[in-house]
Amino acid sequence: MSGLPPIIVGAGPAGVRAAQTLVAHGLRPVLLDEAPRAGGQIYRQPPPGFRRSKKTLYGFEAGRADAIHRVFGALAGKLDYRPETLVWNAQPGLLDVMHTGTQAADSIAWQDVIVATGATDRVLPFPGWTVPGVYTLGGAQVALKFQGCAIGRKVVLAGTGPLLYLVAYQYVKAGAEVMAVLDSSSLSDRIAALPDMLGQPLLLLKGMYYLAWLHAHRIPLESHARVLRVEGDAHVRAVVWRRESMTADALAVGPERSIDCDAVGFGYALRSETQLADLLGCRFRFDAVQRAHLPERDDAGRSSVPGVYLAGDGAGIMGADAAELAGERAALALLHDRGVRVDAARADLLERRLARIAVFRKGLERAFPFPHKWAQLADDKLIVCRCEHISVGELRQAVRDGNVQEMNRLKALTRVGMGRCQGRMCGAAAGEILAQASAVPLAQVGRLRGQAPVKPVPIGMRMSALSSASSSASVSASAGSSVFSVALAAGEDE
Repeated sequence: MSGLPPIIVGAGPAGVRAAQTLVAHGLRPVLLDEAPRAGGQIYRQPPPGFRRSKKTLYGFEAGRADAIHRVFGALAGKLDYRPETLVWNAQPGLLDVMHTGTQAADSIAWQDVIVATGATDRVLPFPGWTVPGVYTLGGAQVALKFQGCAIGRKVVLAGTGPLLYLVAYQYVKAGAEVMAVLDSSSLSDRIAALPDMLGQPLLLLKGMYYLAWLHAHRIPLESHARVLRVEGDAHVRAVVWRRESMTADALAVGPERSIDCDAVGFGYALRSETQLADLLGCRFRFDAVQRAHLPERDDAGRSSVPGVYLAGDGAGIMGADAAELAGERAALALLHDRGVRVDAARADLLERRLARIAVFRKGLERAFPFPHKWAQLADDKLIVCRCEHISVGELRQAVRDGNVQEMNRLKALTRVGMGRCQGRMCGAAAGEILAQASAVPLAQVGRLRGQAPVKPVPIGMRMSALSSASSSASVSASAGSSVFSVALAAGEDE
């Protein structure tokens, strides 16, 4: 066993368990964490001095959160932990990083890397989604966990997926006034999904508890709900919605309803953060269940690129429990590939447990299906890309004028995805519009290629000599969108 220390990108459940496994086998990995403290999004830790208990912060997940935090604490001194470190570019043999506090940049040589970059909200815009006071569900959760505050006094939560009800539960428990939960899915969807979900009874019961608890606390839970618009200019004043459901013959549409509120949190399940895997050269495939192109990996977490391993939601949405298992399994694969003897029985057990969770995950997609009529019903005036102010109509016009049927061609013609988020927020919606406008399957339109920087970096970023030599060429060679992103101020809207 020799060579460079293994690198782990991401200190969520997958990254922490991977680090624990590598340390247990005598290695000293480098753990790169964009956050100031380990835990990831799901187990995000508040700043030092924060007084709310873990039970209050994490609810049912308090035990798991505490376990991850304790595991990480036990690793102190046994690994090279680098918090507040953004990996903004990846290339063969090198990762380009920046310390977000000092804006100091550097490059780190890698031999083996475990990519555990997690997930973010899947955004499907609606009129008024850019009004101040509208947040993603993940952003609403960050405000609660990290800053100890709600996004508003009277909050409406909308979209679909398990996170919708988890955030609602957390907000009500924290004392916020949740005016309504508007879910585009329905009870019949969840009943149909039960056979696939029965294999994980504890997870199923947990979800059922959230629903029952919200009902018991008289939080309006609306199904078949489509958000029509958010009203307000300087700030959110109300959400207008209606019930829409498919009958045997047509779309049944209910009357418009309005809910007074001062904040909205929304999201339509999660999408994997795959940009680093893309920049590392991993091969992708379309996953019909998750409606996304995901990096290929085997059951152990090996990607198509030797030395690159994938774990957690960054390779496919499976949840926090699966992320822990996948992080350990990827670490065992890395060790095996380095010639270290590992417990084969343990590796097999991890794979079997992950396979069972995958069945449950399929059931979740059935329980909270993607709103398939979204693209068809989207108005031409609706803004999809807020960075470049690109509307649905402009995307459809590009399809008509240029016979576009591929995402990167659409990007070249319209600039969609060329803003500071590099398509992380608008890419999923733009792909849905392109597939609808060109009348081709979503799998056929492809995906936006990863570009550096994967997240905005400041123009004042201070590069070391090594970083300047290795990274400047990669930035200059990437698409013009990267150059524009580098020139923007640091930070990113949720």
